[in-house]
Amino acid sequence: MLPAISNDTVRAKAAHTLSGQRRRWGWTAFFGPALIAAVAYVDPGNFATNIEAGSRYGYALLWVVLGANLMAMLIQTLSARLGLATGRNLAEVIRERYPRPVVWVYWVQAEIVAIATDLAEFLGAALAFNLLFGLSLVEGALLTGAITYLALLMHRQGFRLMELVIGAMILAIASGFLLEMILAPPQAAPLLQGLLVPGFPDGYALYLAAGILGATVMPHVIYLHSALSQNRIRARNDGERRRLMRYYRLDVIVGMAIAGLVNLSMLALAASVFHAQGRTDVATISDSYRLLAPMMGQELASHLFGLALLLAGLSSSIVGTLSGQVIMQGFVRFTIPLWLRRLITMVPALAVILMGISEQKALVASQVILSFGIPFALIPLLCFTANRRLMGNLVNGRTVTVVGGAICALIIALNGYVLFFTLFGEG
Repeated sequence: MLPAISNDTVRAKAAHTLSGQRRRWGWTAFFGPALIAAVAYVDPGNFATNIEAGSRYGYALLWVVLGANLMAMLIQTLSARLGLATGRNLAEVIRERYPRPVVWVYWVQAEIVAIATDLAEFLGAALAFNLLFGLSLVEGALLTGAITYLALLMHRQGFRLMELVIGAMILAIASGFLLEMILAPPQAAPLLQGLLVPGFPDGYALYLAAGILGATVMPHVIYLHSALSQNRIRARNDGERRRLMRYYRLDVIVGMAIAGLVNLSMLALAASVFHAQGRTDVATISDSYRLLAPMMGQELASHLFGLALLLAGLSSSIVGTLSGQVIMQGFVRFTIPLWLRRLITMVPALAVILMGISEQKALVASQVILSFGIPFALIPLLCFTANRRLMGNLVNGRTVTVVGGAICALIIALNGYVLFFTLFGEG
């Protein structure tokens, strides 16, 4: 293991910085957990919901992406705060403070959310292998499983190596979409209107908004982020805890900002290329890949899109497996080998592929399932981080708790509408 990226090097640099000693690049020791969390915000589910939203409605739902990203900043900050203040992750605190039957219910729903997450990630990566290299979806799914398992072995070398690898992946995804935006620049006026003027063109747009929310505010990564920050760097007193939390907050802002820009770019790309040219029927990732080159006049556009999808699927699959381990260990104090968990979570994706179910429908539906899982993680997170006995000097302020409660109520109301729309349609 290289000394420059070892855990001990990072902790030593952090200790010097927290104690007030100036050290070159000392601030970099605190960056990393939010980048891992941010990967979950640019997974293939985001591709599915953003592309469909952009092609159907143009720039009209950009404000949903922006709002969901701002919500994510608050939620991930609270998750990091809980881990730092308690030395335990969210699943462990729930296990300690809730009755056993409730804990088991929480564990089951969290595993369902994890399965929905893995479904989107495997389908996305398998689809990328199919589009880029001509592999069948089954072959792509199996290759995805093998690559992500090998990548997960890096975690045994320490958290820093994993943070750097995942960080490089998300920066590569962002760079790809930056180039796409240069090749197909959006229209400024409708883009600003879509960002700043809320509205839903029809009932299905609200359904898609829930999918965007589920794809952005990922429930499983709420559990994971608290685990990433719980013992990463140990503060020696209250002053150091406050300073460390300030660095973690900045880490979240940077990580979520990168993820937010990627999501906004996805939707804007679909709006500027497909919706603007009358192709409002483009609702799948496959269609997007095939149509980008001829409609933009650039073969590079399709290749950039495919590579970004592949990196998103692989990196988010790694993060999803880590989240699954945190969920299982936290709720029921039980772990299984990574290869076995990887194998089990591949099964739903393989079943969807073998049954011939539309990947777009499966991806969007999986994101709606994730949206229903958000309150289960968010409600206890808000309650715990508002508890002074539990949090000490890192307890939430009243304003933060009120805003968080309003976000949770909004998500629950939106989920209620989605359930009604799913059962009864627009009429």
